[in-house]
Amino acid sequence: MKKLFLYLVVLFLFFACSFDTPPNEWQFKSINAFDSYQKNFLSSNDTLAKNDLSRAIKHAKSSDDLTTLARIYLGECALNISVGISDKCENYEKISSLIKDETLNSYFLFINKQSSDDSLKLLPKQYKNFSRYLKEQDYKKANETLREIKEATSMFLCTAILEDSADDESIDKVISTASLYGYKKVVIYWLNIKKNRTFDSIQKEKIARKISILGS
Repeated sequence: MKKLFLYLVVLFLFFACSFDTPPNEWQFKSINAFDSYQKNFLSSNDTLAKNDLSRAIKHAKSSDDLTTLARIYLGECALNISVGISDKCENYEKISSLIKDETLNSYFLFINKQSSDDSLKLLPKQYKNFSRYLKEQDYKKANETLREIKEATSMFLCTAILEDSADDESIDKVISTASLYGYKKVVIYWLNIKKNRTFDSIQKEKIARKISILGS
């Protein structure tokens, strides 16, 4: 009987610990909401994306540590840029003086094409070689490097940053990758770029029909 009692006590304590609310639950909720926002935004599920972003920002504002909020604002800015929406990351700039994280500032400079030699050192690994070639205006190497990036959203961003210097192979890679994930907003944006670049009237018409079908 005593053994059974001890077993029940241990079992109770185990479950009590298992179901404790983590102190930074707001952070998990914020990150999860932003992940959902990213997918819905790129997939052109705009109403869902708007709600996801609002939730992500709301949860991030639960703490006086504004790092998570800053990441969300930068992520929103980067996603806009990746599909051709003009964005200077003004929301991030408004709170940047309250953030003690140089890696975030280096990312901000990168997506706004303002990187310095010092800020390039603090960029995430997947951007370092690309940003170096971009700064050197070696667009051939920059294109080759971005096509090797594994993370789809990072590839989309780098291609958008290159703008007119993105070559046809990079654009085709972005379209095929975005198509694989079902990121319609990305596909349509780059199909429009591809259509405007081609001088082949038959190819132009074919791309226009694809865009029309995807947008309907």
